[in-house]
Amino acid sequence: MDSDHAAAADPDRDDTAERSDSGSGLPVRTRAVAAALAAGIEHTVTQHGRVGSLEEAAAARGIEPRDLIKTLVVRRAEDDHVFVLVPGDRTFSWAKVRALLGTNRISMPDAEAAKAVTGYERGTITPFGSSTRLPVIADTHLVGRRISVGGGAHGVGLTVHGDDVIRLFDATVADISDEEVRKG
Repeated sequence: MDSDHAAAADPDRDDTAERSDSGSGLPVRTRAVAAALAAGIEHTVTQHGRVGSLEEAAAARGIEPRDLIKTLVVRRAEDDHVFVLVPGDRTFSWAKVRALLGTNRISMPDAEAAKAVTGYERGTITPFGSSTRLPVIADTHLVGRRISVGGGAHGVGLTVHGDDVIRLFDATVADISDEEVRKG
């Protein structure tokens, strides 16, 4: 059965969710993409080559830099980590996250430890498809916006609604960032 007939036979099938904007026409397959599909949320997968800046990455994904979300793994204690989602044009606030978590000390695990916790290399980390389900803290700037998070591989992005990410991961929403100061 060809794909047109398969789609007609299954009206609930959504082939558009696997579409890649890479130009190859082939769907991008990562654990993150599979997790977004399984969650049934609206998303677009974008694949692009290496980029040299936040602005280049945002342009490659067709979004504003503020909508390119950094996913950070933060260690509260030994074997106790959380995901922190911060807009690309803002800076993670150590003080605000410590206050929210009610602790005096947090840290960022090294690349090897972050991969052990999430299954993803630095630069590809996302809550979607993480090998360990971690609590998620989302900056208030994600609410009501269409955002792009890592897609589980270098140069792969998942563009989704911030509200879907918050709902799907039962994220705590809080002011956890500061305006980024650009050096001239």
